[in-house]
Amino acid sequence: MSNQHDPSATEHFNKLIQFRQAAYRCFGTARDAFFELGDAVLAMPAVQSFAELSCSQYFRREWSSLYEALQDGRPDREQLVQLYSQELAGGERPILAGDHTAWPRVTAYTLRDRTVEHQPNPVPGGPPITLGHGYSTLVWVPEKKGSWALPLFHERIPSQETPFSQASAQLRRVQSLLPKRVISLWDAEYGCAPFLQATADIPADKIIRLRPNLRLFGPPPAVLRKGPGRPSVHGAKFKFKDPTTWWQPEVDFEMPNPDLGKIRIRIWHGLHFQKAAGCPFRLACVERLESKGTRRLPKLIWLAWIGADPPDEKTWSQDYLRRYAVDHWYRFAKQRLHWTLPKFGTPEQGERWSDLMPFLTWELWLARPIGIDKPLPWQKKLPELTPGRVCQGMGSILAVIGTPAQAPKRRGNAPGWPKGHPRQRRPRFEVVKKGKKLPQLARITA
Repeated sequence: MSNQHDPSATEHFNKLIQFRQAAYRCFGTARDAFFELGDAVLAMPAVQSFAELSCSQYFRREWSSLYEALQDGRPDREQLVQLYSQELAGGERPILAGDHTAWPRVTAYTLRDRTVEHQPNPVPGGPPITLGHGYSTLVWVPEKKGSWALPLFHERIPSQETPFSQASAQLRRVQSLLPKRVISLWDAEYGCAPFLQATADIPADKIIRLRPNLRLFGPPPAVLRKGPGRPSVHGAKFKFKDPTTWWQPEVDFEMPNPDLGKIRIRIWHGLHFQKAAGCPFRLACVERLESKGTRRLPKLIWLAWIGADPPDEKTWSQDYLRRYAVDHWYRFAKQRLHWTLPKFGTPEQGERWSDLMPFLTWELWLARPIGIDKPLPWQKKLPELTPGRVCQGMGSILAVIGTPAQAPKRRGNAPGWPKGHPRQRRPRFEVVKKGKKLPQLARITA
């Protein structure tokens, strides 16, 4: 490395080494093979199978140790989250983004706890679903622009849980570790009453995109109606598709936006869902007055601010565009970090393999200041390194900083399958379809 003697580069090198050593202590059993597996993922941009990762020069063990690391390993997720959260303690209020994605396992009939998951289908007319495991992710978005998203949680959603309950538990855990009140960004799927009720007691602010066909309610009338019965908790109806139901907004202005062009923002106070009257929020309508940019966004974008008063009434609605960084990370994890490449036989192996994805992303983030752009012949140089570009030059950094993993020791040949014990076929499991009949689903999965 040409800049390793620079004082600032030395500081970044030391920080990266300390982070790797701290994460190594959190990996628990089989930490040596687990840690070298992560280095092999960073060093190999293209593999055809999971076992091929053992061919990396940074994985000094036999190929079978890859599977033993995920079978015997016990990464401490709580300590890893605390390690990641230390980077968020200082500076401005952290901006988090949450979402969930699917790990498709359509033909894995012997894989336990498969569920029906949403996945965009490129075939026109086909249902946008797949069979496999769903994973809920909560990331920190460190920059206003760019493709960097640093996961704090990346966990499987069991069949007994929902994306709402899993995301609310993750947000509650992260907020308890941070001294500052976070701002979390969520897609339209989370813009519903169940998610607002699940996160109502969390001291964190939320910006949620709302579907364009919703019907909200204003605050109840100041004059209570006479007669018996419960006082009204709903006010006038506010229908997104019916502008005649929109009353005068509290804030109405126009401004230029570098990504969307000229926009008009209108903000209403005190609206709520019919089934969550106790969770009022601010509603913003972002109208695109120009067709600038390449973002495929509709002309009207509806956003909700839930929580304390926003720091700036006129700018909070523009922070939602930072949520798309989690989509970039999903694509990066699946394509470059080979997240969905393996075909494991148990959900536990997939969970431990998924625990490696946040660690690798944070490692790339800490290596970015000392990384050197090494574009391929058909690539252009970038002024700011993306996760993929840092990953391309990670081999030279790993050669300098070394590894805390211990060298392997031979234990002899495996005894093999014992004689007299016939092999049995692995049991097959039904696909769990989440719904209202939870007791029946529990009997199916048992």
